[in-house]
Amino acid sequence: MPTDAPPEPAQQPGGAGEAQPAARTAPPEQVARTRMGQPATFLEAVSEALWEEMERDERVFLLGEDIGAYGGAFKLTKGFLERFGPLRVVDTPIAEGGFTGAAAGAAHMGLRPVVEMQFMDFISPAYDVLTNYVATSLYRGAGPLPLVVRGPVGGGARAGPFHSQNVEMAFFHTPGLKIVYPSTPRDAKGLLKSAIRDDNPVIFEEHKGLYRAPRFRELLPAEDYAIPLGKARVALEGDDLTIVTYGLMVHRCLEAADALARDGIRAEVIDLRTLLPMDEDAVVASVRKTSKLLIVHEDTRTGGIAGEIAIRMNERAFEWLDGPILRVAAIDSPVPFAAPLEDYFLPSVGDVTAAGRYLHKY
Repeated sequence: MPTDAPPEPAQQPGGAGEAQPAARTAPPEQVARTRMGQPATFLEAVSEALWEEMERDERVFLLGEDIGAYGGAFKLTKGFLERFGPLRVVDTPIAEGGFTGAAAGAAHMGLRPVVEMQFMDFISPAYDVLTNYVATSLYRGAGPLPLVVRGPVGGGARAGPFHSQNVEMAFFHTPGLKIVYPSTPRDAKGLLKSAIRDDNPVIFEEHKGLYRAPRFRELLPAEDYAIPLGKARVALEGDDLTIVTYGLMVHRCLEAADALARDGIRAEVIDLRTLLPMDEDAVVASVRKTSKLLIVHEDTRTGGIAGEIAIRMNERAFEWLDGPILRVAAIDSPVPFAAPLEDYFLPSVGDVTAAGRYLHKY
């Protein structure tokens, strides 16, 4: 959607006389897909959003481990250092709590930092900063704190328990934070732009299984656009069963919906996109139509967001339900490293299909 003109830029990180960015260089390959009229992967969409927002607003800068000279663990910020310089692409020590705190200070001074967690599993050292300080800033009268913490999440890459977790429910209980978890390149770019422009702190989760998968490429709008936070989308329309999900699981649920359609079951798939704040109205509207609700997420079962969605629908849509609210989630275990164990741990298309068939017959 159209956006307002960029605000007046504030002073960049650092002081007068410090090193400035090199002369404008050609955009690196991963941020040039859309301007060349080519479809972009999820990773390229995220990179494009960062690049365009940094060009749009000089207050936006990046912090993270190996994001500068190395270009990031996934090469998502390759070429950013050469274009924007070391004051706006800041290589940090391995100290997530420290550089997240530094980003919070920069946000207080009028900048708009974007923190990369090399893997979101390692956001835990910054938990205190984010929950006790960042999330409460506005409530304590310290003013808005525009800060985005983004990075890869999710399993399926045989990366073991330190590089495969989903972290949304560690922060879902914290008022003052927003949590975004997109499922498509178009949404990733548009939602990240909105997150960077938001005056509230946002945790932005990117499933690494979506990063380079060719089948998820999309041709993105050539014009500048942003997708509002807090709005779900209907990924597939149906009237027999509602499936609520987000992230990579959107695509597994769409596959399950295809299997259910062969049985004559028309499932509606709701992609939440933003988990906090959650678009409850979209879920209620679908449940009123289908009378059946299945909730799917890759996060572990106990304490997962499915429980919260279930109780909200019990409060708001109970009279329309014709069966129990079911959930499909990962089992309560650290993410296994061994391939057969990880496959058993993660929700599968078959799991979703079986739950959908059971609920439809109830």
